[in-house]
Amino acid sequence: MTRPPRTLHAQVLYLGVLLRRFWRTWVALVLLVPGGGTLLWWLLAQAGKPVPWGRAAMASYFLLFAQTIIEIPDSLPVQVFYFVLPPLGFVVIVEGLVRFAYLFFARQRDDKEWFAVLAQTMTDHVIVCGAGRVGFRVFEQLQKLKTPMVVIEQREQSPLLAAIREANVPLLTADVRSPQALKMANIAKARAVVCATDDDLANLNVALDAKRLKPGIRVVLRLFDDDLVAKTRAAFDVAALSTAALAAPAFAVAALDPDIKNSFEVGGRLMVVAELRVERGLAGRTVADLRDDAGVLTIHIDQAAGGELFDPRGGVRIEAGDRVTLQSTLDAYRALRAGL
Repeated sequence: MTRPPRTLHAQVLYLGVLLRRFWRTWVALVLLVPGGGTLLWWLLAQAGKPVPWGRAAMASYFLLFAQTIIEIPDSLPVQVFYFVLPPLGFVVIVEGLVRFAYLFFARQRDDKEWFAVLAQTMTDHVIVCGAGRVGFRVFEQLQKLKTPMVVIEQREQSPLLAAIREANVPLLTADVRSPQALKMANIAKARAVVCATDDDLANLNVALDAKRLKPGIRVVLRLFDDDLVAKTRAAFDVAALSTAALAAPAFAVAALDPDIKNSFEVGGRLMVVAELRVERGLAGRTVADLRDDAGVLTIHIDQAAGGELFDPRGGVRIEAGDRVTLQSTLDAYRALRAGL
């Protein structure tokens, strides 16, 4: 899996976030250089050694590095200023450098501080809570859809985390039940939260925290308990899904027909996606014939002559040896199979 390149927009946003993290350092430097220069300009004027304000400000700047460009007069206030400013400047500069180095190395350690900085550069992203089997599949699908995301996972030793880090996706190892985790994931600018841990209570907790922190956000909730699904949808205005209910149709029809690749319910009717090899009974028929006569939609054709078609037009004919992927109700599929 290759690392996606970061856009110039993301780089600029990150720079802005980083600069905001050092606002105390910038304020201190403003106080020490222009502010200190103004004070030194006034003190020198009081001591009878006036200099232009610009020169005083420059002298204040050099004093941060314990260097002087103005002769020190016999004035106690000026001498105290020259004595106090260098250590103050040393503290401010070293503190800024240490914090910058911490953020730099935190990036290499996937530290929470780095995660928070990186997440602040994102907008309209999806927060995936839980990087287990389901959460990792969600991550893979969002990657294919080129959707920005951040991932939160409690287990630091999860074998799936390496792939997420390799994809350059912000990853926070923390308890998803903590509201602070969602704040660090920049929920204020997120479009949706996916609660995909293997704990129903933790998923409910995350969903409630997400709705409290950002009432209009879309929440997708994984639940094992089927009884909770309908109640949760009605009570909390979230998209609650039961993994067992989603998987059951696929398991059931796969046991009946190996050509059925997937199944799901729509309006109480069982829909199937199946892959068939075209025999003489279907050869020569068009995509429109299958749709109008058999109620079957043709999604994909892997042509025996070479090439493949996605969402083929109605006039396309299927020939013997082609492999076609179809979508229909289970009854329509069975009727089509019976006519072969």
